[in-house]
Amino acid sequence: MPQPTSSQALAPDPAGTDLAAPTPGFPASKTAERAAAWIEATKPGITRLVTVTAGVGFVMAWLAPPDRMTCLRATLVGGACLAGTALSAAGANAINQWMERDRDARMKRTAGRPIPTGRATPTQVIGLGLVLAAAGVALLAVVNGVVPALVSLACVLSYVLLYTPMKPRTPLSTYAGTIPGALPPMIGWAAASGSGWDEQWASLGLWGGWALVALMVVWQLPHFFAIGWMYRDDYAAGGYRTLPVVDPSGRRTARAVLLWSIVLVPVSLTPAWAMPGVVGAPYAVLAGVAGLGFLWLCVGLARERTRDAARRVFFASIAYLPLVMLAMVAEAVLRTLAS
Repeated sequence: MPQPTSSQALAPDPAGTDLAAPTPGFPASKTAERAAAWIEATKPGITRLVTVTAGVGFVMAWLAPPDRMTCLRATLVGGACLAGTALSAAGANAINQWMERDRDARMKRTAGRPIPTGRATPTQVIGLGLVLAAAGVALLAVVNGVVPALVSLACVLSYVLLYTPMKPRTPLSTYAGTIPGALPPMIGWAAASGSGWDEQWASLGLWGGWALVALMVVWQLPHFFAIGWMYRDDYAAGGYRTLPVVDPSGRRTARAVLLWSIVLVPVSLTPAWAMPGVVGAPYAVLAGVAGLGFLWLCVGLARERTRDAARRVFFASIAYLPLVMLAMVAEAVLRTLAS
């Protein structure tokens, strides 16, 4: 999900430390500190968001009639899907932190991350990232099928090989960053659509899954432009060419936020069209109202072009997505229980 960061090459730990448990003479508190640093390197907040959106994709595909797996099977398959998604996302985030370690050290908001502070070595973080990403994709392939695994792999690769290298080069990186941020619902969608290649591959052609992807793509843009505005000096210090960095007046950034917040309103309604019988008018009304409220704050940013206005848009975007997805899942569940 639109904003990711950091990575390196797998090599033996020069300190020769045991990565699993405390050794004689090595205090348990140090082991706990190291574990905490490794967890922090996986960007738990972003990992959680990616996992939740994959879960939403799984639930929406599972509740779509007519061939629905049993609750027990859905629980087991869905649990594996969430675990695999979380592992692969955590791995991509750790790789991103390794890749951006030097730039992180130059930015106030990221200077406290594990590698810049010395709480974790670059070798440890890249090793952790590669292991977690591989484990997540492998788990999805074994339990959920090849198609969900391939979608997860696409998320990892687009994050570390496309989005991350583009950030210091072009403002278009934000658009590239929507790819790994928007595809996770399709991991869950494919995983819930059957166990065979043919069923899962066919599920990628259904509008329901792509309606979720479209929602994630469009939501990320005003969200990340607002972050970029709030921390533009920091991003400039890190050498990133985000739109707010190359747009000192803020006019282009404000127009972009306004444009994509306008687009978000109709796009947020597409799940009701793409999944008839699963969601409908109740979801559409709530999504429409939430979208218009968010648009109003984006209009305020376009008028004021201040950090406070960008901050309001940022926090509103954080509230908007879970509200809309919760409404979607809640209506789908209630319709299923009533049928």
